[in-house]
Amino acid sequence: MAVKTSERALVEQWRDVLALHARTTCELDRALHGLGLGASDFEVLDVLAEGAAEDGGCAYRVQELASRVHLSQSALSRLVARLEKDGLVTRGMCSEDRRGVRVALTDAGRARHAEARPLQRAVLSRMLAEGPDPTTR
Repeated sequence: MAVKTSERALVEQWRDVLALHARTTCELDRALHGLGLGASDFEVLDVLAEGAAEDGGCAYRVQELASRVHLSQSALSRLVARLEKDGLVTRGMCSEDRRGVRVALTDAGRARHAEARPLQRAVLSRMLAEGPDPTTR
């Protein structure tokens, strides 16, 4: 009986994590929509901005970026193409591996990120403080 109870608690905890993630992503999408961004768009800009701040203009390989933003490589490629079309990032060939592609922020991408960052951080603060949805129990 104790095993069933602990297993059930584990499953409920996992579902709480999934629900919090889904609700937070929806809130981020709503908050960032007015800036022409979604939650995944912002996450890519945020990772690139952090890299640039740490490395002075860092560009990430698409594979590195995919692992940091938790998207498949094909989904990330489509997202990066859209951000590039909007003038927020640039893509270029990787000097160490001609098959690789590097992605970097443009000045417009840095400006959009700076504009969106306070909105994203406010949503994260609010949603993570709320924790799991008590109505699901």
